[in-house]
Parts: sequence; C-alpha cells; structure tokens
Amino acid sequence: MIEVVASMARGPVFLAGEVVECLITFTNPMSHLSTSVSSEMLAWASAQIHCQFHASESRVALPTQRNKQDVQAESDTVLIPSRVYQQQPFSLCRLTGERGQCMLDTPPKILFCDLRLDPGESKTYSYSEVVPNDGPPSFRGQSVKYVYKLTIGCQRVNSPIKLLRVPFRVLVLHGMPEPPFPQDEEVAPSNPFLEEEDGGRRGDARPLERALDMLMITTSRRCPHLFNITNMRGKVAKFCIFKIVYRLGEDIIGTFNFSDGDIPCLQYSVSLQSEEEIQPGYQRRPGQAVSVSGHGRHLESCLHTASCHFSLPIPLNVTPGFSTDIVALRWRLHFEFVTAREPTEPPVVLQNQSEVTVWSGAEHVDVDTFSWDLPIKVLPTNPALASFVSQFTGTNSIQI
Repeated sequence: MIEVVASMARGPVFLAGEVVECLITFTNPMSHLSTSVSSEMLAWASAQIHCQFHASESRVALPTQRNKQDVQAESDTVLIPSRVYQQQPFSLCRLTGERGQCMLDTPPKILFCDLRLDPGESKTYSYSEVVPNDGPPSFRGQSVKYVYKLTIGCQRVNSPIKLLRVPFRVLVLHGMPEPPFPQDEEVAPSNPFLEEEDGGRRGDARPLERALDMLMITTSRRCPHLFNITNMRGKVAKFCIFKIVYRLGEDIIGTFNFSDGDIPCLQYSVSLQSEEEIQPGYQRRPGQAVSVSGHGRHLESCLHTASCHFSLPIPLNVTPGFSTDIVALRWRLHFEFVTAREPTEPPVVLQNQSEVTVWSGAEHVDVDTFSWDLPIKVLPTNPALASFVSQFTGTNSIQI
C-alpha cells in the first residue's frame, strides 16, 4: 500500500494567470522494522489542471453534436489522448468519474517513472503550473457550473489507474480599466521601512502583485452617485452611494434622505442579488427567465425618519461578475419601497407639556409598493483572503 498526499501550501484560491504550486508526497506507511513486507513499486505518476463544465438540461440547450471531449471514457486502465494539446501523450481529465465537458486542460506533466519505496520511506515531488487566462472562473450557479481540479494520476504495473483530485477555486479579473498612469509608475503607496527592489520600479513586480494593485486602485475610487427616488405620486427620497465597483469582502454602504420627499416612506429593503442569464443561443426556451439569487438583505422601517443608511457585505465565497459564450453573471442592488398614499402627520410634542404622551400609529394605511434595480460591478479580491472562507482545504489524499 502507498499513501499519496497532495497539498497546496498557499491555499485553495488562485487568480487566473497565477502559478499553482502543489507538493505531492508518496509514502510507504509500513514500518521499516517489519520483516514480512517488501518494497512498493509505482510505474508512473503525472498531474494536470482541468476545468469541468456542468449544465442543467432543463435550462441549457447544448449543441447536439458535442465536442469529443464530452464523451466520458469507459476504461479506467488506459490514458485518453488529449484533444487540446495534441503534442502531449495523454490527458487525465477524461478518465472515468468525471462527468460533463472538459472546458480546458493543461499539458500533463510526468512526476516520475518507476518509483520504488522501501518500508517507511517517502518521496515528495513538486508540481507547478500556470492557471490558464482564457478560462472561466469557478462558479456554481443554478444552470451552469465551472469546477477546477488538479488531478494526479498514478498506476502500478498491470493495475488500474488511480486518480487523486484536489479541487480549488479560480478568480478571473474581467473588465479592468486601463491604468491612468504609465505602467512603470507605482500604483501602491511605498513603504519607507522596506528596501526597494530593482531600483524601486514596479514594472518588474510579479503579475499577481500588479493585478492586486490595480484591483485595489479600481475599487478604492470614490465618487458619490445621487439618485432621486420617485413614484407616480411624487418624490420619495434621495439616495446616495459612494461607488458602484466593489471587490469581494467589501461592504456596500448607501444613505437615504427622506426630508425632502413629498410621499412618506413607511419601509424599504435593499437586497444584494446576482443574475445568472443563459446566452440566447443556449437557452432551452426563447425568452427564458433570468435566475436571480440573493446574498444579503437589509430591511428598515423609516416613517418620520429624516435620513438613514444601510450596509451590505459582499460574501467572500461568491463569484464576481463574468461572461462566457454560454452564461453571463451580473450583480445588482434590488430596492423595494412601501409608501403611503396620503400624507401622515408626525407626532407633535409641546414644549411646555409636563405629562407623558403616548403616540400610536395608524391602524390602517393605504400603501403603494414599487421596486428599483441598481446595477453594480463586483470584482475578485486577494486570493489569500478568499482562502479563509473557501470550502476547499487545498489538501487531499488516497491510498493505492
């Protein structure tokens, strides 16, 4: 028996274009003091990254003539030729146990051939690969799923191939604006207590650092956006939000001013929602409805309130907005207002009044309700921060 352990030391979340590093350890767990056991042998082992695509048949109409990559392998003892990288001898992503379509896979890398492990002996191999930039982000929606896995395959002589899969999450930066300054200028505050590297120029920094710097600059810009909330009877309130571009983990903060409103507002609610829309060419039915998911809600009663505010956190485990040929994910704030049809007199307290007065609200109020959607943009965050709430551990093991 051989125990195989794969561990991503930095965590299970990565940006597209970042290097995934994994340590894979093969161990013969038998004690070296035992005289009844012999050495264990493995013929070979290899590893590669792949992205699996799953679609709901009731919501997504895939082409009848699917790509050959969607055909599931029927044998677990042979390797399947790679359709993406024809120069490579084989691909692990289509072995038995993986359903759906393989959207992309990296070239397989051989870890070793003919490994011999004595009792109690272990050997560790390092695997590194760049996450493809042209792939979709990790996503588990109502209609579509994109799942990334690192697959390690190993085989004894004349035995079936055994697979060890380590799932991980990929964040993709889409729609980043062009920087308003030359590329070689600093985009993050310099630290006077740290030594400058390479003359202090940022142009030679790692791509991950540059991407995170640009992400921080983009989501840190604040410019108040003012909106007049009205219905058919008149003005209800004035709404202010300081930005509409956020990153995962940030708080969305907005304020309402009801003092200048003509119509009294009894209650409002704000919901953070994502819209999953299947592209027209892949919809099961024409005009198919968009799938809406809620990720947080703030509800408040505001009768006779001059102003108030709300704060909605963006969860770290959700998927930022993106678009592919099959699906598009967008984000919005969904507002719902309950307003009175007739003006409501506020309670009056006289200055010279000495007795306690109790004011009771009206038992019956005729109301109107209306809603409003404000599109926002949600971008990724630092992968190390997202790793703290990831459902993946970045470590997995099997015994063969």
